[in-house]
Amino acid sequence: MDTTELTAAPEIAPDGGASLLTWLEKMRADTPVWQDEAGAWHVFRSADVRRVSTDAQLFSSDTTRLTSPGDQAPPGTLLVIDPPEHRKLRRLVSQAFTPKVVADLEPRITELTRELLAAVEPGATAFDLVDVLAYPLPVIVIAELLGVPATDRALFRGWAEALMALQVDDPSTGEKLAVAIEEMEAYLNAQIAARRAEPRNDLLTRLVESSIDGERLTDEEVGNFTALLLLAGHVTTTMLLGNVLLCLEDAPGVYERVRADPSLVEPLLEEVLRLRPPFPRVVRVTTTDVEVAGTVIPADSIVWAWVVSANYDEREFTDAWRFDLTRKPNAHAAFGHGIHFCLGAPLARLEGRIALELLFERFEHLRIAPGAEVPFHAGGVFGVQQLPVTTTAG
Repeated sequence: MDTTELTAAPEIAPDGGASLLTWLEKMRADTPVWQDEAGAWHVFRSADVRRVSTDAQLFSSDTTRLTSPGDQAPPGTLLVIDPPEHRKLRRLVSQAFTPKVVADLEPRITELTRELLAAVEPGATAFDLVDVLAYPLPVIVIAELLGVPATDRALFRGWAEALMALQVDDPSTGEKLAVAIEEMEAYLNAQIAARRAEPRNDLLTRLVESSIDGERLTDEEVGNFTALLLLAGHVTTTMLLGNVLLCLEDAPGVYERVRADPSLVEPLLEEVLRLRPPFPRVVRVTTTDVEVAGTVIPADSIVWAWVVSANYDEREFTDAWRFDLTRKPNAHAAFGHGIHFCLGAPLARLEGRIALELLFERFEHLRIAPGAEVPFHAGGVFGVQQLPVTTTAG
């Protein structure tokens, strides 16, 4: 296909991203900066993606400057806040979401994973990996960490699906997301009010009580940050676990190799994050006219930085299309760059490592069911909605 004639990037669904990856390769080579029919700009090469992602002075994260002139980004929403506000908020929430908090979750994540896998009947030869493990594990973990009822995970899934289904050119998906956000705000406001009245031993209470120089988060800031954790905090791991199986399908012998040597689980995760990052692109807005790769992008323009394209850039990664367990260094961009590096990355990596260690321990063979239809998300995430797998117990 003549990719330069496309007016929009190919969707990940229904072919799982194959057309998208082919298009991105062509764009990296021939059109490193491209404007689509809607007027948004796209960058594809690793160095340009890193620059757009990290230079907050030229590329703002606050997209509300275009949609609601004069308004500010929602307080507490780290993804769309620029310095210096971002720096203050990140310091505050980091007090509650510390490396120790994450590390202390390991026994509980292990216990939960074993419980969820126990639901697969002994001798069963097929199940859906998303329903059994990839979705419930991170949802229960983040819910328990925050202190909200894990039994409400059907609500969380509905809100997350509204987010993942968002299509820029489909107003109906925006309307559904607006309803989901309204429901989630009401839910979290009630949870926050309960912590103010009666503190508990949970992350939500620590967020409510955290302060720097006597300054605390407002209820709105706590609510918006909690919403981000609740949604992105489980979507990342859900996509990651499904993506592992997708990558292993294209890497014969790797499953058996990692099963024989569990120390390879961590490099396996990093290579999957490179090849199939849960969030394939990030958005910024230019604050002034700026030149990228020889092209001037005007001020107040939407710019999409293609993370997944950067991860396949041969300028950065030798033999970039090859799945390589020994790849070093593996400086992929799956969790972002700079000040917006994903705060939940350590939790996603921990959940992924434990889940995979126990999957490899439990199943001698695990693969996508032959002939199964695998539905992919069509919105802003890179992953599957369902994943039928066949197994052989170890």
